[in-house]
Amino acid sequence: MYDDVLCPFDGSEGATDVLHHVSQIAHWADATVHLLYVADTNRDSVTVVENEVVDALVQEGRDVVAEGAQTLRNLGVDHETDVVQGNPAETIVDYADSHGHDLIVMPTRGKEGLSRYLGGSVSEKVVRLSPVPVLTTRMQADEEFTFPYERILVPTDGSEQATRAVRHALSLAAALDATVHALSAVEETALGLDVRSTVASEESERAAREAVESVADAAADYDVTVETHVERGSPVDVIRDAIESTDSHAVVMGTTGRRGTDRILLGSVAEKTVRTAPVPVITVGGDD
Repeated sequence: MYDDVLCPFDGSEGATDVLHHVSQIAHWADATVHLLYVADTNRDSVTVVENEVVDALVQEGRDVVAEGAQTLRNLGVDHETDVVQGNPAETIVDYADSHGHDLIVMPTRGKEGLSRYLGGSVSEKVVRLSPVPVLTTRMQADEEFTFPYERILVPTDGSEQATRAVRHALSLAAALDATVHALSAVEETALGLDVRSTVASEESERAAREAVESVADAAADYDVTVETHVERGSPVDVIRDAIESTDSHAVVMGTTGRRGTDRILLGSVAEKTVRTAPVPVITVGGDD
């Protein structure tokens, strides 16, 4: 399912920890991992060493990816490395698209410093812009993620973008023999002035029910077991609670959706989930 995995890498502690999860995916998928360092052109990094003009970030990038490559070599993972210049988020997205990568994996936090660019804002911007699925991890100290994923949470509002994410989740679940938990949140505050209206409430809940049932219907083509959940509350809170209650090992969701009485899944929800989820989040954007 994943043949070429792009792993933006800055050598920070969080990025190094992510390599172990990437290696598990790579071994399972028989994939090649491409370590990419982006020398941030927004920073002044050119200097003169022994009368020779040197880009310090490019040189540091070569050292950083060499260290990452050694880690992957020790883990027995096929890998390649590259160092390029540019604005980190846009460069990562363009690189993945132009080189045909089918997954980007990156942490949501990195260490600040001369070459540390994998902070939350960059990861979230990649999530927003990338037509390639992005797996983000909020790696904490001494934390390990479960792989293969046995339970995958799939938030959906029934929108076209959410449906793309559903297809990706079902393909992944089929390949992993995992159970999918389809979740739709009924955000009562979105009902506006009609929040007390029984009719509006019923319409919103019916739309949510239809959204998760469409996942169950689609799962028949993938031979995947689906459990459906409709919950009331803030989508981000509902997703976070569902991760715990279903003991899910990963979340797969779209990056955009529609707001209204019948569609509750927003880009901001995906970004907040990426920022706060205690498990890997795979976001699916762009067109088929």
